[in-house]
Amino acid sequence: MKTLLFVFSFLLIIGHVQARPNDEGLSEPENGLSFFEGSWNDALQLAKAENKLIFLDIYATWCGSCRRLKQNTFTDREAGDLYNANFINIALDGEKGEGKILAQKYGVKAYPGLLFVDHTGRLVAEVNGYHNPRRFVELGKNVLNKR
Repeated sequence: MKTLLFVFSFLLIIGHVQARPNDEGLSEPENGLSFFEGSWNDALQLAKAENKLIFLDIYATWCGSCRRLKQNTFTDREAGDLYNANFINIALDGEKGEGKILAQKYGVKAYPGLLFVDHTGRLVAEVNGYHNPRRFVELGKNVLNKR
C-alpha cells in the first residue's frame, strides 16, 4: 500500500511540474499578434513587399503597462486577426539596440509607445499607454481607415 501511495504521489508531482509554464513565462500567443523577429530594415522591406503598415511596439522591461498590453491585449484573438492581416508587427525594447534608436528617432516619451509606420519609415500614427483589446482593435481600424 505504501508503494502504491508513493507511486501515485510521484506521478502527481511529475504531472504538476510538466503542466507549469516555462521558467521565464514566455510563450507565443495562440490567437494573438504574431511579431516579426527580423531587423527594422527587414520589417520595412517586408512592409513594402506586402503593402502593409508596420505596427511598432516600443516597450521597456520595467514598464507595467507594457506587460499588461503584452499579456491582455496582444494575446486577444480579434486583435491578432486584425493586426496579423494588416500590419507587420514588431516589438522592440526602447532602451536597447534598434529599439533605443527608433525610440529616439520617433520621439517616444512614454512607454509603451505604439507607432504605425509606413514602408519608408514615415510615422503615420502614434499613441502611448495601455489599451484594452477593444480599444486596441479600434485603434488599428482607425489607422487603416486613414491610409
